[in-house]
Amino acid sequence: MERDEESSGPMMEVCTNGGGEETSNRRPIISGEPLDIEAYATLYKGRTKIMRLLFIASHCGGNQTMQLEALRMAYDEIKKGENTQLFRDVVNRINGRLGDKYNMDSAWCESVDRRAEQKKGRLENELSSYRTNLIKESIRMGHNDFGDFYYACGLLNEAFKNYVRTRDYCTTAKHIIHMCMNAILVSIEMGQFTHVSSYVNKAEQNHETLDPIVAAKLRCASGLAHLELKKYKLAARKFLDVSPELGNSYNEVIAPQDVATYGGLCALASFDRSELKAFIPLRFFSLVAKVIDNINFRDFLELVPEVRELINDFYSSRYASCLEYLGSLRANLLLDIHLHDHVDTLYDQIRKKALIQYTLPFVSVDLSRMADAFKTSVSGLEKELEALITDNQIQARIDSHNKILYARHADQRNATFQKVLQMGNEFDRDVRSMMLRANLLKHEYHARAGRNH
Repeated sequence: MERDEESSGPMMEVCTNGGGEETSNRRPIISGEPLDIEAYATLYKGRTKIMRLLFIASHCGGNQTMQLEALRMAYDEIKKGENTQLFRDVVNRINGRLGDKYNMDSAWCESVDRRAEQKKGRLENELSSYRTNLIKESIRMGHNDFGDFYYACGLLNEAFKNYVRTRDYCTTAKHIIHMCMNAILVSIEMGQFTHVSSYVNKAEQNHETLDPIVAAKLRCASGLAHLELKKYKLAARKFLDVSPELGNSYNEVIAPQDVATYGGLCALASFDRSELKAFIPLRFFSLVAKVIDNINFRDFLELVPEVRELINDFYSSRYASCLEYLGSLRANLLLDIHLHDHVDTLYDQIRKKALIQYTLPFVSVDLSRMADAFKTSVSGLEKELEALITDNQIQARIDSHNKILYARHADQRNATFQKVLQMGNEFDRDVRSMMLRANLLKHEYHARAGRNH
């Protein structure tokens, strides 16, 4: 490969596997193991834990062992709550494959439904009494209790309506924030991410009363909304701004490991190099790189070493290793309830960015060496590069006979001369204008013109 002598700034050496041997011992072994469902489920609580387990059961392909394990755990978790309809659905999906212990429990369903009807009647009487007495705070709490009741029963639309009804009876900023957080939670469960964005914005208007944990939760919710809308750069920024104080406090929606995974992949797919280096842990780079350490996000990255390492590898141009980490994570990411629809798009964008970044420092690139670095064939690499050249993302041409990529770099010297001439002309024009104005003022042209008029 031949360097572009006119390119500015320090250039890192791009190796076949992207780096020296001194870094090979510090990377953990890439985990290609199937998802540990039990460990995964402990990261969450409430309805999202159940829905994530059911999602895994539906998307684990032909892995019947994984499917039954997810359904078994979902069955046990549902029986801790009050959602009998979801319980019946899970029993139907199990279809007797887990033995008598996991068959339909009609007595439990009848008992839960009976208690639910009694509780609903009590809540209706209390709310009616509050309305008669016109006590705003009691009415607000009554609607809030109804929202909790419907949410526990799995009636999300009714829960959302009751949570939103509390808005007319909120008397403090904390009440508004509480209403917004409830509306956000239900909206995420329903997949209504436009509602999520709306209520996040409403809650953030009361920023004076937001404590750090609530602010972190709002950033997570906003990041999920942007992710679902495929606004990956905005999603990355939100996840990267999440404070480590979040901890496990929002595991009814998201785990801290998810913050690292979602934020890291979205950043790789959408950030340019200067933006990306702002959140890479400093210890993996020399001082010359002047990498800024994002203290907040570093704590999350430590929870998912594979994501941390693939980001470091990408930034250090160790593309083969980076793509290997991505490949090892792919199967498990496809089982993530929020990320599965975006894996192909994110991976495609990351690979394209890697190809572009690989070619930037050079005047010419040996396609055979580049194909080795990206673990692909030369013919496959040519097709990828052709698409990027056609899309004007790489300024280059391909010598198909000799298998060399030649960069089409702009004539920097001529461009500089043209810029200097343009600046000179603009300066000359500005000076002439200033001199003309000074002479007009000196000879009192405006004053005489006024008197003559």
